[in-house]
Amino acid sequence: MKIPLLVIVGPTAVGKTKTAIQVAHRLQGEVVSADSRQVYRYMNIGTAKPDWNEREGVPHHLIDIVDPDEEFSVADYQRLAQGVIKEIWKRNKLPILAGGTGFYINAVIDNYNFSSTAVNWEFRQRMQQLGEKYGGGYLLKKLRLADPVTAERLHPHDLRRIIRALEVYEFTGCPLSQWEREQDQDSPYLLHMVGLTMERASLYAVINERVEEMIARGLIDEVRVLLARGYSPDLNSMQGLGYKEIIPYLEGKVSLKEAVEILQRNTRRFAKRQLTWFRRDRRINWYAISTMPGENLMEDITNVAAGKLGLAANRL
Repeated sequence: MKIPLLVIVGPTAVGKTKTAIQVAHRLQGEVVSADSRQVYRYMNIGTAKPDWNEREGVPHHLIDIVDPDEEFSVADYQRLAQGVIKEIWKRNKLPILAGGTGFYINAVIDNYNFSSTAVNWEFRQRMQQLGEKYGGGYLLKKLRLADPVTAERLHPHDLRRIIRALEVYEFTGCPLSQWEREQDQDSPYLLHMVGLTMERASLYAVINERVEEMIARGLIDEVRVLLARGYSPDLNSMQGLGYKEIIPYLEGKVSLKEAVEILQRNTRRFAKRQLTWFRRDRRINWYAISTMPGENLMEDITNVAAGKLGLAANRL
């Protein structure tokens, strides 16, 4: 029998973590984080990582598992997540995969076979050098010629994923976007997917407020400490939202006001790209959370999930 798996997705700041925790209480679940930044230790504020109080006693997995200077790939995540999901179900708990990193989520639920797109370090190093010399925009233009679908959802600063997409095309002759579509869509799990969305103006207002809260909570000091520990600004982990925008401020290149505005703008753009990714998946059941009271939303998600996943009534 397939393991039941509840998946909660959506753009940044929409409320995925809170929703996953509340549903976990109702369905005796444990949360598996699907966030490519929350895997890093010492990076808490900028990644909006839930602290122990915010987790409300619900076990969370795949948070704080590698240091910022360690290599960590989507294949690594897939292997760990699938193992954790299996262990959660063995304990008679419901695994809840929740987060906003679409590639991580699809790698798990659609069981991507990464062996067919093996790593070529020489190619990656060559592309990395080109990116450092000419900028991420240069590599993104190259990707648009080979794979415009993937290029559309990537940011010029996201060198790692741009290079990975170029690598897949270079050595397989197949665009990453096509390769993803051709993966076996018969998921190894009994899936129920929930998508959270919000009216755009409201979401952007929440994003702007969240950035200001991060600054108030000490994001600048968090980045300063990471740099003092010797973590290079060029690391993939340090190129994440909330870090690459604050580093120029600490280097005296921009004012704090400018850094905050850039972070808010980049986060809004990131949320738009996330929605573009998730909207392609017709398995997702969407909830507009701004139009439904919180308690009613939780009850609706819980009841529908229990029915779709065949959960016993005593879980409710």
